[in-house]
Amino acid sequence: MAKKQWSDLSGGQRVATVLGAVVQFALAAAAWSDLAERPAKLVNGKKGVWAVLIAVNFIGPISYFLLGRRTHR
Repeated sequence: MAKKQWSDLSGGQRVATVLGAVVQFALAAAAWSDLAERPAKLVNGKKGVWAVLIAVNFIGPISYFLLGRRTHR
């Protein structure tokens, strides 16, 4: 199967692609912001590792919010 070019996509496919990208970037930005402000003792694991993992599409930021944060000291 050949790769589709942007011009080959329908209007709905273009909207879905842009919306997916916006959601991904918003999740990543929120996760990186939280990680930067959260003290290391309130993070499960090393902050540097989480900073890299957050860059993994959707899975990284969601994993950080579910597994990476401690709510108590």
